[in-house]
Amino acid sequence: MDPHLNELTYEIIGSAIDVHRTLGPGLMESAYRLSLCRELFLRGIKFKQEEWLPFEYKGLRLPDVFRMDILVENSVVIEVKSVEVLAPIHDAQLLTYLRIGGWRIGLLINFNVVVLKQGIRRRIMGFDP
Repeated sequence: MDPHLNELTYEIIGSAIDVHRTLGPGLMESAYRLSLCRELFLRGIKFKQEEWLPFEYKGLRLPDVFRMDILVENSVVIEVKSVEVLAPIHDAQLLTYLRIGGWRIGLLINFNVVVLKQGIRRRIMGFDP
């Protein structure tokens, strides 16, 4: 994998850990998403939040079907959750964003855990863990 992407995901995870240490579990997803964006901004990391992904079905282009939580440096998709347990549908959602957008790496981050390490999943398109 590209060393820059490894370094970038390391910085993103560090940012998420700082947010989790400050806020703890139990808040709404939007609070974590906005706080993570603030942390990325403070670290000088470029991102877009709530980015719409176009979708095409049999020639019909639907511009505003999927909305990603955060796209970092046009390279890493972040899907923020605050749920009791991550479910397979959450992984499927992230992988769908990666496939449609043509990105290779994504982070699924569930902030509703005691230790954030337990809530982070890194997914790479074309690689099964």
